[in-house]
Amino acid sequence: MSAEPFAGLLRRGVKPGLERIRKLLVRLDHPERAFRVAVVGGSNGKGSTARALAAILTAAGEKTGLFTSPHLLRVNERIAVDGREIEDAELEAAWDELAPHVRATEATYFEALAALALFYFAHRGVGTAVLEVGLGGRFDAVNATEPELSLITNLSLEHTDWLGPTLAHIAREKAGIMRGGRPVITAATGYARELLRAQARRRGATFEQVVPRLVEPSGYGVAFSLSGRRYYGALMGRHQAANLALAVRAAQLLGLPDSTVGCGLAQLANPGRLSYYASERLLCDGAHNPAGAAALVKALADYFPTSPKTLVFAASQGKDVATMAARLRPHFYRVFLAAYPGARAADPRELLAYFPGAQVVPSPGAALAQAQRGRRPGELTVASGSLYLLAALARARAGLPPEERFQ
Repeated sequence: MSAEPFAGLLRRGVKPGLERIRKLLVRLDHPERAFRVAVVGGSNGKGSTARALAAILTAAGEKTGLFTSPHLLRVNERIAVDGREIEDAELEAAWDELAPHVRATEATYFEALAALALFYFAHRGVGTAVLEVGLGGRFDAVNATEPELSLITNLSLEHTDWLGPTLAHIAREKAGIMRGGRPVITAATGYARELLRAQARRRGATFEQVVPRLVEPSGYGVAFSLSGRRYYGALMGRHQAANLALAVRAAQLLGLPDSTVGCGLAQLANPGRLSYYASERLLCDGAHNPAGAAALVKALADYFPTSPKTLVFAASQGKDVATMAARLRPHFYRVFLAAYPGARAADPRELLAYFPGAQVVPSPGAALAQAQRGRRPGELTVASGSLYLLAALARARAGLPPEERFQ
């Protein structure tokens, strides 16, 4: 389905605060109270962790709702039950129900979609909903729910204009999804872990760090050990072991049998996160900050150590492109820079300062086409820097017109 019903809401931008979403949920008779909730926050890996937990829940026979962001091709991707995206007719019917209330509360684009997901999950009779935080945590729309379990993948400096200039500020915002008397689990380490531990103590939440052991690439996935058991997840990248281990521990805390965990992890897919298209020798990864760039570099060394590599790169304004470029540039002999459709996209001409010798190309589709022309034998094309870039490329590869992206 087109995102057209929601397009007008884009002009409302990002407005931190829970007052609008709470009013909207009241008007909808509190759909968020119809099922138990797990909320997934953090700086990197939220989507992978949320999808892994949802897959495990579904494998265990639990009717499971999943809300993620952003989407690549269609807004429907953000809302799924047992792995099936909401259908066009269902989305349109739900929007017809919500639209008057959205107008009355002046809800933003993300708030409207979050409320629609909760409304849909309640009407589908889900038992558990896994909700991915969009931005921060404390004032994010999904935090209007009362999670039984909170997951925080990790912390890094990001969205500092919204979340604050230091890791301590960001920890405070992410910790907003914690609840007193309920568990919060994290894969964060070092200083970030201690910041979150202190926040959990202030809120009276039960804090636990989850650490996978014996991590190693396996095929196009990753294997790891947790609590003496061996697991395999069908996601590329050593860094995914921390996300998958977090999902495994969450499943245990939600009372799921371990026999179903392996089945869920083996069926995983997370488009735009080290997604490999073998027939095109194309790897798409939405790394959007220095930590993501570092994880991408490690994955390239693990899975494609000898391949010559070309980078197609775009970023959003305000990102730490200097650090990202410093980590990425040495691994690519060619770089093409573009801007995804939307006001938040960074001007690729300004990115040249961080990628000397790169080529600026008018659009993501044109950049990919140029990158894939005249390639060396065995060459790998890597598209990265923003999930919005990957969305633009997915639409171009599918023959669809550009879609302006904001959230």
